[in-house]
Amino acid sequence: ACLVAPYTVIKSVGMEAGMDHVVYVDTKAHELEKLLAGEKTMIVRGAAGRKLPYGRVQPGDCLFFIQNKGDGMVRASAVVREVFNSEKLTREESAKFLKDNQAKLNLTPEQVKRWAGKRYLVLIEIENIASLKPFTIDRSGYGNMDDWLPVGEIGKVKE
Repeated sequence: ACLVAPYTVIKSVGMEAGMDHVVYVDTKAHELEKLLAGEKTMIVRGAAGRKLPYGRVQPGDCLFFIQNKGDGMVRASAVVREVFNSEKLTREESAKFLKDNQAKLNLTPEQVKRWAGKRYLVLIEIENIASLKPFTIDRSGYGNMDDWLPVGEIGKVKE
């Protein structure tokens, strides 16, 4: 598991040191609650081009979740189990891809509308999700609109 002790990150024995990522999740869709309850085991990102996290997240990486409501608090972590980076998809292929993975994604109709039709999708299956004592991060090195931040090591951005 990806645990944050007071100021250090501890990884499971035998796990290669991977990349840590800060991931913003959809507050209105109760995404974090679904992840913590095990009702959702996969997250999606997509775009018209190959933008983050396309090609940048690997099995064994740690994800640290922040709700997109503006308080900026990291509240949970998980380990990446599996990643699928799509080839260029048609609108129909993109929608079918989401539908085929809906049992793990557990998307709301609004989320389906947001992601269906994207030409490139990244599906990230997670495991070992855990609640954390909330903490903030230093976002100064990242853009305001970014919802996926590859931070290297979480301890370097933890405030």
